[in-house]
Amino acid sequence: MTAAKAELIADGGAAASDDQFFRSRPFLQAEGATHTLRIEAGDAELLAPLVVREIEGGGRDAVSPYGYPGLVGGEGRGGLLADPLALSARTKTPPPLDPATIDFSGTGLVSVFLRHRLGPSPLAGASERNLAQIADPELPRKSRPSDRRQVRRNLEGGYELELVAGPATSREQRAGFLDVYEQTMRRTGAAARYFFGAGYFDRILEAEGAWLVLATGPQGDLAAASIAVVSDGYLHYYLSGSADSHLRAAPMKNVVTLLVEHSRELALPLNLGGGISAGDALEEFKRGFANRQQAWLTSELICDEEKYSELSAGREAGGYFPAYRA
Repeated sequence: MTAAKAELIADGGAAASDDQFFRSRPFLQAEGATHTLRIEAGDAELLAPLVVREIEGGGRDAVSPYGYPGLVGGEGRGGLLADPLALSARTKTPPPLDPATIDFSGTGLVSVFLRHRLGPSPLAGASERNLAQIADPELPRKSRPSDRRQVRRNLEGGYELELVAGPATSREQRAGFLDVYEQTMRRTGAAARYFFGAGYFDRILEAEGAWLVLATGPQGDLAAASIAVVSDGYLHYYLSGSADSHLRAAPMKNVVTLLVEHSRELALPLNLGGGISAGDALEEFKRGFANRQQAWLTSELICDEEKYSELSAGREAGGYFPAYRA
C-alpha cells in the first residue's frame, strides 16, 4: 500500500536548508549537496538534503551529506515527525513512516543512504549505525583521573587553548587546523574522501554556530585543534586533528575538556561521536568524557528493487550499503 510519495528536487538542498549547521547553506555547499528529497504523506512532508551520484553500470543513487543532516518537516506544512527530538508520551504525532509505503518511482534513484539526526528516526526500520558518546551537562560530569592529570600537566607545561567563532577565524588558524587534521588522517590511513581540503574548511567555518578550538604547545606551534558545531540541540565534536610531534602529551584531552565546558555554557549536550569501529581506541578515548550514549541511526532505502538487484548481483557486500558500491 502506497501511503506517501517521494520526489527529487534539483536545488542543491535548498528546500531542506535551515539555520542548523548540518543543513546550513555553507555546510551543504561544502558537501556538494545537489538535491532535496521530498516525501509527502497527506498534509505533511519530510525534506532531506542529498548528494546524487552516477552509478557505474547505469542509474543514479544518493547519499546524505556527512554528519547528521536528517529528515525535517517542511515549513508551514506541519511536518511528519517534524521534530522527533521533541516527542513526548502524550504527543499525537504520527508514528514513523514505513519506507515500504513510499513511492520512490518519481525520484529516478536506485537507492538512498540517509543519515538521521541524533534521536528517534522519522522512518521506521532505521539501522543503529553507531553509539555516539555524549557529555550531557544535565548529568554529573565524568572524566578519568588520568585524563585530568594529563590536562593539568599540559596547562602547567605551557599548552594554551583558544576558542574562536568560525566566522572570526583567520586564514592562519584555518591553515593550522588543516595541517594537524591531515597529519591525523595520514597517521590513521584514512580514505581519500576524508581529505576535505582547505576550501571545505573555509566554507563550513563561515556558518553561524561553528567554532574552532586551538591548542598551542609551549613553543607556540599548533598541537591539536577541533571544529565544533551546533545542530539540532547538540554541540557536535565534528572534525579534529593532533600534530604528530605532540602525540605523547595528548593535547586533544585539553581540547575536549574545553568543549565540555563550552557545551555547559550553551546548555547543550556535547556529541563526541563514536569510534571507527565499536570498542576501538577512539571510542574508548571518548568514553572517558561521556556520561551517556545515544544511538545514531541511518536508513538504507531501495528505491528501484529491480535495478538494485541487477547492480548488486554477485557482490559480497558484507553489510555495506548499497551493495553494488561495496
